[in-house]
Amino acid sequence: MSARLASGVWVSAYLTRLRLADIPAYVTAKGDPTAGAVVVKVALLDGTARAYERRSDLMTGARAWIVLAEGPEAEVDALVARTKGRDPDLWVIELEDRQGRTLLDEDGLSD
Repeated sequence: MSARLASGVWVSAYLTRLRLADIPAYVTAKGDPTAGAVVVKVALLDGTARAYERRSDLMTGARAWIVLAEGPEAEVDALVARTKGRDPDLWVIELEDRQGRTLLDEDGLSD
């Protein structure tokens, strides 16, 4: 098993990468700085959105970003709010990008 960055460090690095790519991003819920999970929501600015969360494969330990929800932005927001209600340590990062770019598939962010 490889060492993992503290959540607060990962979020800070992610926000920097987004800023360099000119993708507006906001931390709407600050979670545990050491081990909080992260949800990334991207508003497509057409009334729809997608939310992603990182999950681990129990057999291999590999981690990957998966779609948690997608559809009307209000429905995605409601699901993210319910998720935050169950996990007070959760970080929520919201992006605004018509193309739906998240950069989560890039090196250093994808795993």
